[in-house]
Amino acid sequence: MAASAKSFLADAGYGEQELDANSALMELDKGLRSGKLGEQCEAVVRFPRLFQKYPFPILINSAFLKLADVFRVGNNFLRLCVLKVTQQSEKHLEKILNVDEFVKRVFSVIHSNDPVARAITLRMLGSMASIIPERKNAHHSIRQSLDSHDNVEVEAAIFAAANFSAQSNNEKIINMGTQSGIAALIKDYFTEITLGNKRDFAAGICNKISEMIQGLATPVDLKLKLIPILQHMHHDASLASSSRQLLQQLVTSYPSTKMVIVTLHTFTLLAASSLVDIPKQIQLLLQYLKNDPRKAVKRLAIQDLKLLANKTPHTWSRENIQALCESALHTPYDSLKLGMLSVLSTLSGTIAIKQYFSSAPGTAATTARSFDLVKLAQECCYHNNRGIAAHGVRILTNISASCQEKDLLPLEQDAVFGLEALLVLCSQDDSPGAQATLKITLTCMVKLVKCRPHLSQSVVESLLTQLHSAQDAARILMCHCLAAIAMQLPVLADGMLGDLMDLYKLIGRSATDKKQELLVSLATVIFVSSQKALSSEVKTVIKQQLENASNGWTAYRIARQASRMGNHDMARELYQSLLTQVASEHFYFWLNSLKEFSHAEQCLTGLQEDNYSSALSCIAEALKSYHKGIASLTAASTPLNPLSFQCGFVKLRIDLLQAFSQLICTCNSLKTSPPPAIATTIAMTSGNDLQRCGRISNQMKHSMEEFRNLATRYGDLYQSSFDADSATLRNVELQQQSCLLISHAIEALILDPESTSFQEYSSNGTAHVESEYERRMMSVFNHVLEEVESLNRKYAPVSYLLALSPSPRNPAEPIAVQNNQQLALKVEGVVQHGSKPGLFRKIQSVCLNVSSVLQSKSGQDYKIPIDNMTNEMEQRVEPHNDYFSTQFLLNFVILGTHNITVESSVIDSNGIVWKTGPKTTIFVKSLEDPYSQQVRLQQQQGQPPSQQQQQRTAYSRF
Repeated sequence: MAASAKSFLADAGYGEQELDANSALMELDKGLRSGKLGEQCEAVVRFPRLFQKYPFPILINSAFLKLADVFRVGNNFLRLCVLKVTQQSEKHLEKILNVDEFVKRVFSVIHSNDPVARAITLRMLGSMASIIPERKNAHHSIRQSLDSHDNVEVEAAIFAAANFSAQSNNEKIINMGTQSGIAALIKDYFTEITLGNKRDFAAGICNKISEMIQGLATPVDLKLKLIPILQHMHHDASLASSSRQLLQQLVTSYPSTKMVIVTLHTFTLLAASSLVDIPKQIQLLLQYLKNDPRKAVKRLAIQDLKLLANKTPHTWSRENIQALCESALHTPYDSLKLGMLSVLSTLSGTIAIKQYFSSAPGTAATTARSFDLVKLAQECCYHNNRGIAAHGVRILTNISASCQEKDLLPLEQDAVFGLEALLVLCSQDDSPGAQATLKITLTCMVKLVKCRPHLSQSVVESLLTQLHSAQDAARILMCHCLAAIAMQLPVLADGMLGDLMDLYKLIGRSATDKKQELLVSLATVIFVSSQKALSSEVKTVIKQQLENASNGWTAYRIARQASRMGNHDMARELYQSLLTQVASEHFYFWLNSLKEFSHAEQCLTGLQEDNYSSALSCIAEALKSYHKGIASLTAASTPLNPLSFQCGFVKLRIDLLQAFSQLICTCNSLKTSPPPAIATTIAMTSGNDLQRCGRISNQMKHSMEEFRNLATRYGDLYQSSFDADSATLRNVELQQQSCLLISHAIEALILDPESTSFQEYSSNGTAHVESEYERRMMSVFNHVLEEVESLNRKYAPVSYLLALSPSPRNPAEPIAVQNNQQLALKVEGVVQHGSKPGLFRKIQSVCLNVSSVLQSKSGQDYKIPIDNMTNEMEQRVEPHNDYFSTQFLLNFVILGTHNITVESSVIDSNGIVWKTGPKTTIFVKSLEDPYSQQVRLQQQQGQPPSQQQQQRTAYSRF
């Protein structure tokens, strides 16, 4: 028993050695076979971790069959544990290979005399509905259990019916690779049969539920649990229509509060899924909001209206918004007014606001201030409830930003006054509600300044005035707002820098957490306002405050902000001061690399437009620091954090600077080494007019190819950075476009002006690249550390586990296959996400490329068509629950050892291909089949083959 407990601890990862898949499954199987209930339960609850660690079908199939056995022969507590494991591992259910056997073992418990056992079995069947949606025996058991006299069993049947009804509307067919011919027809046939069975259950259970709900013998609490099942009855139009009629009857027949709330919410979910009845549902909810006196019903109507406003704002008519405004104007309850304003503020940021202000044909145009929505927003801007006031100014801001009509321009000042009033009110209060309202206010300020730049000066002055008297939590948010505005528009003048520095000195006297955060935020605003040129006084003040009241982490964050804003000299000094304050050599090398990169970028700030001699010395000094930095950055990498993007980007930066240095030297060589006197004669003889320039033409051609190669490498880095944020990818793309522009300029101006096409290369799926590049080309090189720093955020990248079958026991050992047969290569994979899946983009499909190369040839050299010598295949697979699988048929006609490479890439929802890897390699040895070998040996010995062999040869040829 002690050894068994030790094995459980080892599998849990408590300091013991990690086990492989088979060993871990065997250890858990020992626990399942134990005679003690506690050890059995402990083994059952450890299965989800096993599935997460080894998410492949073979192990999952075996594990679920073992769990099904425990469910069949165990007691109710063990069955409940198996049920919880099944619900936690729902995305792995489709990997069960023996579904019939698994369902058979589980379903046997449905015939038990124990109603609790039957209830757990029904919940188990409901949890497995995704893999058995068409099982008639499960459908029959659910219908039969709905008539049970045991409440526990009836509730379990309701749970199962809801899950099976939800699956009836899920018609998504998993694409496990491309199919053609008979296979596709068979798939379509069985798909139609399966969907037909699903439709039968949905229609049948709908009638059953309708009878139970309308029946007088059904208790009211049971009716409340049955009604939500109707939200899934949107498989076809007739079923949705009948469900809607039933819900309409229920709302009229049962006017109690609970029944109306449950029915209306089911009504809304059904309309949101069927899409055709949303306008009717909006009118129904507005009717209840206006006429029903119960506050609970009104709150439910507001909640459902908010859901429909988020999902389908385009279905809201002008009359709907007008009715909601009238209800908000006349309600005496602040809580209800807050909810209605929340719906209106959501709609004001969508296309519905333009539909509201557009004049209907045949009616006279009215002024903006006469609209009830504007009146409501202006009335609420100065409400004593902060939430109501916040929604009021948000509505005014969205109207000012979205609508450009002249009669709406006076609303800008109303929005500014309302924002300033809320700013004064919330900045003096550090409660969570006030901070939430302040975030809304500052967000509206940034949006208003972005759309109306002429309002920026007054907004910034209000922020700076209020910054001195605000609470620390509010100051942090206000600094963020100032930095966001200043990044868009140069609104922070030199006179404002003195006020910021005075405030910085005042803040630095305390060392609380809020003060530390405020130091970073205020330093960011100072860096933005200084426009990359900090005076010595400002540097001295910042460093003194950091020495007096800050910790190392605060100094590091301020150094990062200095790097982002182009103040590399300040960043270098801060990184230097932090080198001796870290406890790990990896952190030391990381900080040292940042220090060297900052010094390199500081050297490049001394570049002048016409002074080429100083440019070469600046680039040489920068390259010296960059080489030191890349050595430290490589030393800072660890197996868990390899810093692959950072190293790749910095290496490209080094090569780019070297290419620029070589280009400048090439241009200068025209002065130091002019063309020879016979250059004209050589050009006329060779017919190449470029020979008039001497050897500089070849050097320019080499520079052009070098920049074009750098652009290709930047493109590869772009495609391999699937988890990067959009700003980082944009900067990488700008670097690529700069290299392409220089290579095209060399070709167009010097090498071949006539045949050059500037449309040869395009960007990686981004529009307006040239205009964006023209506006930002001069600043992109000064912000180089922004790209390096942005990927230092600890976002776990997307990774993949690939499994190939057949696979050799030893990776270096080849798989034997006869040359007259095809190898069926099965590729399975699991997508492993980080803590925030789909943070910047989502995976639409996985592209698998399989290629084979002949490494060594054995036997005679026959003339074989080129098509039979290589295998090049590609398939796109849509992962389902992060799992994908497909197969390839490969030919190996040539005898010898072949190298098979399987490479995966990702296609996002926009259709962009990301070369994320991984790449897996296996070896195949093609052997001659025995019959051909026998015939060849007989021919070599001069013996004619027998008649039977001749017939077999002719038959094989036929």
